[in-house]
Order: sequence, then structure tokens, then C-alpha cells
Amino acid sequence: MSGKNPLGQTTAYPEQYSPDLLYAIARIDARKALGLDADPPFHGSDIWNAWDLTWLDKNGLPQVATAEIHVPADSPNLVESKSLKLYLGSFAMSAFESGQDLRAVITRDLSGVTGSDVYVVVRDPGAVDGSAVARLPGLCIDSQPVSCNVYEVDAGLLSADADDIVAEDLHSHLLRSLCPVTGQPDMGSLSFSYRGPRIDPAALLRYVVSYRQHQDFHEACVERMFMDIREHCGAEQLSVYARYQRRGGIDINPFRSNFEASMPNARLWRQ
Repeated sequence: MSGKNPLGQTTAYPEQYSPDLLYAIARIDARKALGLDADPPFHGSDIWNAWDLTWLDKNGLPQVATAEIHVPADSPNLVESKSLKLYLGSFAMSAFESGQDLRAVITRDLSGVTGSDVYVVVRDPGAVDGSAVARLPGLCIDSQPVSCNVYEVDAGLLSADADDIVAEDLHSHLLRSLCPVTGQPDMGSLSFSYRGPRIDPAALLRYVVSYRQHQDFHEACVERMFMDIREHCGAEQLSVYARYQRRGGIDINPFRSNFEASMPNARLWRQ
């Protein structure tokens, strides 16, 4: 379950259950670039929402559902997103007794490829799952009157007032980064919750914009943000949560924190 990386490759779309499609990416490679070892100063999870899940019941009747997948941030590996799309698509012509049987298979396979216990929920169309459109907490920084000309990550853009200690929430909808393999754009929203020196919202906005031409996976972008804000702004408590738009029927939402246990899987207006 860790074959060739399908990103950037012409690939077939199997319609029979194919766990060998899953491709693992070691987290440590991106973390070494941030000066991190196997024990980073944050915890969290990667929340994946798959909207196009379908399979056959024992009578051959198609079934449809959504899947919510939580991969712990301390897992040795993450799952490459195209491989997950192909893997989930491979259930289309495979028969299962129930959605719960399918959930058990997905849980087993993803736990195996990530090296950690993965949490999976499969919801049928009649489930009340709290997926109404939500709003991010706190102040939206996107209306700050700034001029931007830096479009590759620059932590030096960040600043904070060491004499003004606050606890607040900030958010932005202007996140854009690029896939490190294909160069395709990934867009989304960001939530920052922190306690410490007051972060200059205009400086934070310029910093968010500086990801616009940056090539990295979703998870690595969020971990870089956490480390940069912690170092350059002196935040004692910090959570960074990205809600990326879906690609291939899947949205990826990494959450990293040193004080909050978790964040809700709150669907935003573009998701």
C-alpha cells in the first residue's frame, strides 16, 4: 500500500477495490526542512472529507455516502491525495454488506499506510452530520490596507507587539499554495488562535499572501506557518487550522496546535 506516486502521472481509474493504490509520504522529510525532529512542538490531525464515495451493496445496487477521515499529526506518514482519490474510487464496482463494513476496510487500510490509528466515519445521505456552512472565529484580516509584492514564503514579514499580550482569533480566506509535484494551485482559508504578543494583522496578511507561489503539501504549509508564527511573533499558545477547497472530491484540512485538543470539522462557504 505504498506503490508509485500517481501525482503528475497518467493513471487509470480502477473500479474494483485496490488498496495498493495508496501512496505514503513520510512526514519527517518536510519537517527536517523546518528544523523539526520526530517530536514536533505541536499536535493535531489532518481532516479529510471525501464527498464522492460510492460502492455496491450485496444485491448490486449502488450506494453513496461521504467519508470523514482523521489522520493524526504524529503518524509517521501522510497519504498522497491523488492516491487516496484513486483508492476511494476503486470501491465503485465492489460489493460490501454495509457502509460500516466499508468503513472498517478504509480504517484498516489507511491506518496501515500511515502507521497510526486513523478515525473514519461513513455517512449516508440521510445522516444529520452538522455540515451546514460555518464561519471561522474572530477577525477576518483580509480587508487590511496592504500592498503585497512577496509571493514566496517570507517569515520576516511577520511582526507582533511584545508589550501587548492578548488572546484572540484571526482568519483569512486568501490562502493559495501550489502542489510541489504538479504545480496545481490549492486554495483555502486559515484560522489562527493564539495567546501572546498581539500579532500585526496587516503583517500576518502579507505573510499569508507570501504562500501564493510556494510549493508544498497542505500539511507542510500549515506546519511551517505554526513554526514561523511561534518563532517570529512569540505566541505562547497557538493553533493554525487550514480549510482547503476540495480537489477530486476531497478537501484536506490540517490542524496544528500546542494547546487545543481539536477543532470542529466545520465546512466553509467554498467547501
